[in-house]
Amino acid sequence: MDSKRLSATHAADMEVLIRRGMTKGYEVFSILTPLAYATFVLVRKGKGHFTVNRFLRATWVGGAVGCSGGGALEYIRSSRASEATVANWRLQHTYDTASLRADDHSTIGAILFAVLTPAILWKKARTVNLVLGGAGIGSAIGLLTHYGRTVTGDTAPDVRIPETPVVSS
Repeated sequence: MDSKRLSATHAADMEVLIRRGMTKGYEVFSILTPLAYATFVLVRKGKGHFTVNRFLRATWVGGAVGCSGGGALEYIRSSRASEATVANWRLQHTYDTASLRADDHSTIGAILFAVLTPAILWKKARTVNLVLGGAGIGSAIGLLTHYGRTVTGDTAPDVRIPETPVVSS
């Protein structure tokens, strides 16, 4: 293979890993941000400053920060690794069924709560905060659902990574 082909493959593998890093960053910050924001506001300022609009805004902004931070960290990690290492990481993440199931639960929760939150809290916050904040809360609830199912014994099946033949040029 020529160097252009290898670099295109490396770029494609990095793109997949960066998107995965962004997804994982969004999921983690969707869990952490609502808890951190509610704790901060209630401890420092009291119940009078806690509003649904601010809570939902903090949730989606935290998710956006997690998304960009996760992508940036994965870009730094992947750009410093060799092509073979990045290809190996991509292959491992492709067949990681537990991670894929967590992503599925998180996505289902995000879509569900992006629709339900505006329906339930229509007059309590701005529409953008309702939809995006609801998606963040739903993502967190979906991820917690996945972890709950895993703890109760409903684990994702293990998939064997197929052996790929190494072709020397």
